[in-house]
Amino acid sequence: MNIRNFPHTLVIILFIMIGVCLLTWMIPAGEFERILSGGRMVLVPGTFEALENRPQGIGALLTAPIKGIISGAQIIGFVLLIGGAFGLINKTGAIASGLSGLLRFSIRRPEYKKMVIPLVMTFFSLAGATFGMGESVIVFVMITIPLALALGYDSIVGICMSFMAAAVGFGAAITNPFNIGVAQGIAELPLFSGWEFRIILWVIMTFTAILFVMLYARRIERNPQISPVFTLDRNRQELQSDSYAPGVFTLRNKSIVLLLFVSLAILVIGAGKWNWYINEISGLFLALALVSAVIGKLTVKDSVDAFIGGVKELVVAGLIIGFSRGLLVLASDGKIIDSILYYVSGWGKDLPAWVSVQIIFLFQSGFTFLVPSGSGQAALTVPIVAPLSDLLGVGRQTAIIAFQLGDGLMSMVVPTSGMTMGVLAIANIPYPVWVKWFYKLLMILMLISAVMLLFSLLYFEGKM
Repeated sequence: MNIRNFPHTLVIILFIMIGVCLLTWMIPAGEFERILSGGRMVLVPGTFEALENRPQGIGALLTAPIKGIISGAQIIGFVLLIGGAFGLINKTGAIASGLSGLLRFSIRRPEYKKMVIPLVMTFFSLAGATFGMGESVIVFVMITIPLALALGYDSIVGICMSFMAAAVGFGAAITNPFNIGVAQGIAELPLFSGWEFRIILWVIMTFTAILFVMLYARRIERNPQISPVFTLDRNRQELQSDSYAPGVFTLRNKSIVLLLFVSLAILVIGAGKWNWYINEISGLFLALALVSAVIGKLTVKDSVDAFIGGVKELVVAGLIIGFSRGLLVLASDGKIIDSILYYVSGWGKDLPAWVSVQIIFLFQSGFTFLVPSGSGQAALTVPIVAPLSDLLGVGRQTAIIAFQLGDGLMSMVVPTSGMTMGVLAIANIPYPVWVKWFYKLLMILMLISAVMLLFSLLYFEGKM
């Protein structure tokens, strides 16, 4: 696989933008009424109204990127600030020397090295399943990538350990307030009901993802050159070794690494208990960077240069996030999102429940392209899918499971997901390379989901 043959991610998004523009010429415009429910705008079933078509032309295509950047300004700013913070922390040499020490330890005790992937992935999957770890995983990606490289794996393993694991947990959620909480509230189900079945679902999905990544990591360890990102990772390590040559793991370095782990713990607690989001997490890591600069005895000039250098490395990631948001701007301005939802909502009538539930699952998976947000998709689709599932004999609990699985799994590959595209840009992994690597695991997880939905019918409805 020659990575040079793949077009840049921005080029891919541009072509998809053209495709979305064409769809606005072919799909009739329409809109549902919306009401405020639980602090969120929710669709009102049965209120769909056809509108005058709003085809998006050349002007809309050219202005979509800047509109997308405005729409995603908060997450873009978050990515740039985190990049600057880690650039400053890396300048102290603490992370490089710590990873170097970990590598030496893993050589002496290989049995512990084998436990890193399952333990880290279990943690992030549980974080996604319980309190809905989302954009904050970007912080951890910047740690798990160098960790994976230090252990002899590649950057794909690095993003799987954090980003992919959290997304799998998000899809197989147990008490995630952003998808399960919102969806069950709209569907008028008891909050987090059905958790017993969801625990089984989470265990199966997480175990499958861990096993897949561990088998891949073993192959990479034996022959690093088979990695689709081998050249990119080698260039990354050469650049980092020039700037941040690992030295002795001094007391100063240990103090900075300890502060890093304390900050990560505070992040988890803050997100779970205090509803921290991008603003608070940005402030936390900016403070960590400043304290690290003081402990590392960096000069003001070195600190500023390191911070700016870290920001520069993620400028492309910010652009990609903005462009991906531009896709959603085109679809929204063209008023085709509600139309697609309306025309597809009638599918599955007069079919057995075990067929209808698969149609709901595939629909929710495809709709993730237009709305790559768990809570956003719940607000749009659940008001229609919930009563529809009653008519189809599927049941609301099973319909919610179909929603969460479709949204969670497909969010890892749709180019409209700012977080997914941002993570790939941070990891320097071209979008086609990720899709080509991930599609096998995606198919396995989709198949498991389809089977588990059948068991869900038996569990909640007593029929198939």
